[in-house]
Amino acid sequence: MKAMVLAAGLGTRLRPLTNDRPKALVEVGGSTLLQITLARLRAFGIRDVIVNVHHFADKVISFLKDRENFGMHIAVSREDVLLDTGGGLKKAGWFFLERSDSRSEPKQEPFLLHNVDVVSTIDLHRMVQFHKDNQALATLAVQQRETSRHLLFDEQLQLCGRKAGREAKPEIVRAAPKTDPLAFSGIHVISPRLLTLMKEEGIFSIIDCYLRLARDGEKIMAFRADDYYWRDLGKPTDLQQAARDMEQGVFSA
Repeated sequence: MKAMVLAAGLGTRLRPLTNDRPKALVEVGGSTLLQITLARLRAFGIRDVIVNVHHFADKVISFLKDRENFGMHIAVSREDVLLDTGGGLKKAGWFFLERSDSRSEPKQEPFLLHNVDVVSTIDLHRMVQFHKDNQALATLAVQQRETSRHLLFDEQLQLCGRKAGREAKPEIVRAAPKTDPLAFSGIHVISPRLLTLMKEEGIFSIIDCYLRLARDGEKIMAFRADDYYWRDLGKPTDLQQAARDMEQGVFSA
């Protein structure tokens, strides 16, 4: 199985820490966010990873080279202009349409897409199996928690729309008798067929793509991750709390 780490962002909420480094190289408990994410993927059994880079791109490339890619096969997708999540994945799509070095992995094998600035104990094995069992095009790890932007799912856990803010009118792409607002956690399992269905060009959010595909009848599923630890590392205070959580053994690098 392969994976992509989304690591190209500017990390503006982490300033001044990102004034001289990319957010991927900001540290928690002595380990960089990129290192923590790669360790999670490696523990899951993934050895083939592509990382997108933009802000201080050369520092990320040097970091990986100096550490011999942590014993993994790591490709880099350099973005001269930030392409957002959807555009970044589309640019790196070639990586998932190639066979792995062993040449035993079929092209239809799903892959993981993981934000570099989230940490969690979400069971990736269960999530991938859920994705396969439901024959989904994409599966998103979600939780019941406060957020400024909710995704809406029906009782079968299929994507139906989104809502930004409490007072905003929801955007519905699939009719459903009842929808649950859930918070996306920045971890996806994706079938490579999605890459052939991405009509969007240039800079675009993968969520916009998911909503269009859900409107077209594709299965974009929710994996309920409420029982797992998860934290966004967008602000310095989040890093401090994550460091305390790491010290207490809530998660490890």
